[in-house]
Amino acid sequence: MAGRPARRLAWWLVFLAQLAPLGYLIWAIPTHQLGYEPVVDSLRFLGQSALYLLLIGLAITPLQRLMPRLGLIDYRRMVGLYAFFYATLHAALWLIVDRQLELAAIWEDMLEREHITFGVIAFLLLLTLAVTSTKGWMRHLGRRWRLLHRLVYPATALAVFHFFLSVKLDTRTPLILAGVLILLLLARPLTRWWTGRRARH
Repeated sequence: MAGRPARRLAWWLVFLAQLAPLGYLIWAIPTHQLGYEPVVDSLRFLGQSALYLLLIGLAITPLQRLMPRLGLIDYRRMVGLYAFFYATLHAALWLIVDRQLELAAIWEDMLEREHITFGVIAFLLLLTLAVTSTKGWMRHLGRRWRLLHRLVYPATALAVFHFFLSVKLDTRTPLILAGVLILLLLARPLTRWWTGRRARH
């Protein structure tokens, strides 16, 4: 019982910490901290925030296997939903401010600009994951729920590729994130093997 208040405090600290990017953006826009193209910079900032959280979410499972006492798995759903939250803000800013809800312009972007195409597909996958993240959907889908939520891997890969295509000059950051994603994908079977080996001994 003594650990419950500490766990609850930790949960709220993690919850509030993930609001930091939004808080920064709310401060940065009126104080002109985003540069000469605030809409473009805001789009990129929100997209990167979503992508970083997706990668953090993917890191939780292998870290949980290596350090089970930390209870990191308790934060996985929250991190995933925050990633979707920032992805939604990213998409909304593009639709409402950049494209001004002009259906013809939106459709043209989706067909003719590759990074928009991949971004929309990634967002639709994340939307599917967010909608089905509740305990009700877990019960309804049963074993299929885990299979469905493996869509987080292609969704994250598409998000990284979307970021890479959207960058015109300096591709270092998306390439680094692609490397991180590859390492996280390799970490899953390796940590599974390690925990199985440790259990046998």
